[in-house]
Amino acid sequence: MASTQAQILVASNRGPISYALDESGTLKAKRGGGGLVSGLSAIGPEAGALWVCSALGDGDREAVRRGVGEEGVRMLDIPADVHEDAYNGIANSVLWFVNHMLYQTPLEPAFDAEFRRQWASFETYNRAFAEALAEEAAQGAAVLVQDYHLTLVPRMLRELRPDLRIGHFSHTPWAPPEYFRMLPDDIAAQLLDGILGADRAAFLTQRWADAFTDCCHAVLGPDIPSGTRIGVHGLGADADFLRKRSHEADVDDRMVSLREQIGEGRKAIVRVDRTELSKNIVRGLLAYRQLLDDQPSWRERVVHVALAYPSRQDLAVYRDYMTEVQRLADEINSQYGTPGWTPVVLHLKDDFARSLAAYRLADVALVNPIRDGMNLVAKEVPVVSDEGCALVLSREAGAYEELGEDAIVVNPYDVVGTARALHEALSMPRDERAERTKRLAAAATALPPAQWFLDQLEALRAAG
Repeated sequence: MASTQAQILVASNRGPISYALDESGTLKAKRGGGGLVSGLSAIGPEAGALWVCSALGDGDREAVRRGVGEEGVRMLDIPADVHEDAYNGIANSVLWFVNHMLYQTPLEPAFDAEFRRQWASFETYNRAFAEALAEEAAQGAAVLVQDYHLTLVPRMLRELRPDLRIGHFSHTPWAPPEYFRMLPDDIAAQLLDGILGADRAAFLTQRWADAFTDCCHAVLGPDIPSGTRIGVHGLGADADFLRKRSHEADVDDRMVSLREQIGEGRKAIVRVDRTELSKNIVRGLLAYRQLLDDQPSWRERVVHVALAYPSRQDLAVYRDYMTEVQRLADEINSQYGTPGWTPVVLHLKDDFARSLAAYRLADVALVNPIRDGMNLVAKEVPVVSDEGCALVLSREAGAYEELGEDAIVVNPYDVVGTARALHEALSMPRDERAERTKRLAAAATALPPAQWFLDQLEALRAAG
C-alpha cells in the first residue's frame, strides 16, 4: 500500500493474520477471526483501510524480513525482547491484573526497578505503533486504536499528527479509582493521559466507561481540560455466522462424542473458556462439587462439561492455574464418579467445533467470571442452543448489563450461592428455559461485530 493513503486505520497488538515457518522454511499464513476482522470486512476493500499490528512470533518476524504480507496489513517487527517486556511484563502482568482486580495484594504488585525497565519497553512499543500510524495515515484519517496494550498510542499519535481523528477502544473492564491507584502515580497519570489523547474513548459497558471517568477525576484532578468524548458499544454475537457454523458436519461429529461422554438422559452444565485467571473456572468446579453435596439427587444425572483452553502458558501463574483446574476436576471425579458416570468431562485442547457442539447441547451454561469486559460466551450460547439453555451469569461480567434480566445471576465468589443457582437452572421448566433463551439471544445479537465497528467509526467521524 502506498504511504499516507489509508483513510481508516486499525491498530492492535494481534493482527488479522499470523505466519508460521514449516520445516522447509516455507511461510504458512493463518487468518484470524473476531469482531475487528468482521468490522473491517464490512467497510469493503475500496475504503482504503490499513491494519497495523505487531509481529508476535518467529514466523511473523520472518515474514516482515522477507517482505511477505498482504494488502491492507502492516506488521511491525518490534524487537522480541521489547515486545516481551511490553506484552507479558506490562500489558498482561500489570494492566490486565489492575483492570480485572486480580492481584493477591499481600505479595503483589511491587513496582520496583524491573517494572520501570519494562515500562520503558512499553513506551517504546507504543511509540513504534504511533510512528507507523502517523506515517501511513492520509490527512484527516480515522484511526481506531484497540485495547490496553496500546493505551499510550493516542497521545503519542496526537502529538505527531494533530489532523487525525483518533479513537481508543477498551476490550477489558476498567478498574475503579481505589484499585487503579495501586499503580505509581506518574504511571497512572500517563495511562489516562494516553487515552485522553483520543477524540473518543469507548468501552463495552457504561460501568467501565464510568470507572474510567472516575479514575481521570481522581488521578488527574476534577478540572482536566479534555475534549475526549466517552462512548459505549456493547459488542454482540455474530448470529448469522454462529448459526451456520454450528450446523456443519464437524460440529455434529463433536456432538455425538460429547453425548457419549455425558451419557444417555443426563443433563449437561457447560462452560467454555480460555484458562484465564479472570474466568473463575476453579470456583465453578467448587460450586459444581457443592451442588453434588447439597443435592445428592443430581448425582449420576448431570455432567459438568468444562472446556478450558490454554491461555498465556508462557506465564507461570497461568500454568499453575491450569494445573489446579485439572487437579480439582480429577479430585471431583475420583470422589463422586461411578463406573458409568464421570461427573466432570474436562477438555484442555482448543477446538472451536467442540465449543459450538457444547453450546448446542448445554442445558445450563455457567459463565461466572471474577470480572470480564463483556464475555461473548454468555452471548453465543443462547444463539446456537438447540433446546434452550439456562444461563448462570456472574454479575461481574459486562454481559450482565444486557443479559441479567433473563439469566440466573451470581456473585462469582459465592460458591454456595453458585451451587444453588446451578440447581435452580437444572430444575427450570423446559418452556421457561426456551422463552428465556429467545430473549437472551435477541439481546445478545443487538450489536453484531460489523455494526459494532461501523458505529464506532461513525461516532468518531461525528466527534471530529
